[in-house]
Amino acid sequence: MSAKKSAEPSPEAIARSDRQRLAAEEGARAMVDAEKQAVDVRKNMARLRELREAKAAADATLQASSPVTIPAKRKKKLPQ
Repeated sequence: MSAKKSAEPSPEAIARSDRQRLAAEEGARAMVDAEKQAVDVRKNMARLRELREAKAAADATLQASSPVTIPAKRKKKLPQ
């Protein structure tokens, strides 16, 4: 009971190898797309971080340059 492999692959084997090849190609494309999106997200995060830090620095200089106002104390009403 020895099974010999034939020289020609069966149609099922050809179809299976085609599906595997297509799946591998699609997987590679998906990985490239995911990496590109990750790079884009990191670039946007860096841009937003720079904007946030610049705004915080501008707010700090504005607050430091403005005079500090002391709230006036309310006068108490005397009982009559």
